[in-house]
Amino acid sequence: MIDRKHHLRLLLVALLTLLALTACGGDEEEPTPTPTKTSVPAQVESAPAPTDTPVPATAAQPVAQPAAPAVVAQPIFAVVDATELNVRSGPGTSFDIVRAATEGQRFELVAVSDDGTWAQLSENGATIGWTALKFLTIEGDPAALKGGAPAASQPGTGNPPAAAAPAAPASGPFADASMSSPDFGAQAFLWWREEIARRDLELMNEAGFRWVKQAFAWETIEGAGKGQYDWSLADRVVQQANASGLKLLARVSSDPDKTNFWAGQPPGNASHFADFLFALADRYNCAPNAEGCIQAYQVWNEPNLAREWGGNRPNPAEYVRFLGQAYAAIKRANANALVINAGMAPTGDDSPIAMPDDKFYDQMYQAMGGNSNGYFDALGVHGAGFAAPPELDPATAAADKRYGGYRFFAFRHVEDIRNIMVRYGDTNKKVVILEFGWTYDSVNPAYKWHGADAGIDMFVQADYLKRAYQYAAANWQPWIGLMSLLTMPNLDWMNDGNPNDEEQYWWAIMEPSNIDEKKWRPAIIELCIYFNGVTGQKCKYDPN
Repeated sequence: MIDRKHHLRLLLVALLTLLALTACGGDEEEPTPTPTKTSVPAQVESAPAPTDTPVPATAAQPVAQPAAPAVVAQPIFAVVDATELNVRSGPGTSFDIVRAATEGQRFELVAVSDDGTWAQLSENGATIGWTALKFLTIEGDPAALKGGAPAASQPGTGNPPAAAAPAAPASGPFADASMSSPDFGAQAFLWWREEIARRDLELMNEAGFRWVKQAFAWETIEGAGKGQYDWSLADRVVQQANASGLKLLARVSSDPDKTNFWAGQPPGNASHFADFLFALADRYNCAPNAEGCIQAYQVWNEPNLAREWGGNRPNPAEYVRFLGQAYAAIKRANANALVINAGMAPTGDDSPIAMPDDKFYDQMYQAMGGNSNGYFDALGVHGAGFAAPPELDPATAAADKRYGGYRFFAFRHVEDIRNIMVRYGDTNKKVVILEFGWTYDSVNPAYKWHGADAGIDMFVQADYLKRAYQYAAANWQPWIGLMSLLTMPNLDWMNDGNPNDEEQYWWAIMEPSNIDEKKWRPAIIELCIYFNGVTGQKCKYDPN
């Protein structure tokens, strides 16, 4: 570790000589997890073995496909008529599953197999694969598309399909909602400062991030009353994110401290919230003529805490009803959007003000009848590492008081939540880590015990973040999706001249920086080197 720190210190000193970029920022605050030192129920200790079942919203793998079909004058569309439908690399059940489609999703139909039983689908101009025609509702006459590939061209039959030409770029202006395993993202603060927002998005793109998470506070858009929308800031944020090349995950909720908001608090505001989500998803529905594209939605935040649930005792069944209304509203506006449930606060407190995250997820599945279809497309979790290195077994965190004494004090507590999904047979869906990270706080008592007091400084933080992505890549494929870390910086932390008393400051991967400067921390450089290295690229900010 001493050698690693020495390397990072040299790297940081060298990088401080680089010139500033231009444009980025924001102002919506994201909560960070607060430790709760009460008991937590024991969970299964090991991560589930990867399955070969389809996973929604995963990127199609480069597999051999039948030759591209002839272009037709009028597009024909197909709507998925099954709860969940496998999409395969070729026209038959022996071909690999490349992704899954869910009920109501609409694709362009580009070819039909010779026997008329398989359909080749396209999304945003790019071919995604083949699926059984009988589970589709066809808008148009598919007869002219027959002959795209013979159904007999199955793997292992001695007649493999011809290799397809490289996929054409998407005809629309927006990226789809697919996720690699794992995928790279971070929270940013894009709302209030246009020039800082542009700069930070450019930095994230250059560093190799592929997703940006931004809070969309309900009251900042529909604050004046029902149906009275102010889209000015939201339009700019969405369009900047789209222009940056990053995919956008919107955390949609309201400030629990705003008690005079016209819509009220959850769960009583569920219908109003669903109406707002429809308006939001409809405006940014990723169609070519849309105002912009939000690829994924997080529905609320930490409802296992009373302060986030209208001051009421956390109630998983109530949240499931709330989530179901939200899901339906988003899908009605954009069937291809990815819907993710709220991440839960990692806590062992089971009282009128909180519920342990594992208990909450389990009771969610009970309320859904063991079937998450119609509620979320990927399961959202929070995964703070606290005082533990990312590889630490949760059983060790529970047994060793240095780490907090409970399983949820380990980053790998994510595996405990995944095991709940497995227990209910929900193995086809990904886990999305909506926030995770390590703080090196030396000031705030609620955080410094697992920050500076635990030996974590900015160099250890950088190393742990990189190792978390490496651990996920080695052990959590294919079920891990986006891992969105805490956090890009917020210039507002400097408003009082001293950011140290702002706990989020210590989680950030960069120093808050004015538009004419860039103040590096080791984390963003280490991640830039790692992310770019995954794709065979070099980090432009690596002085080596």
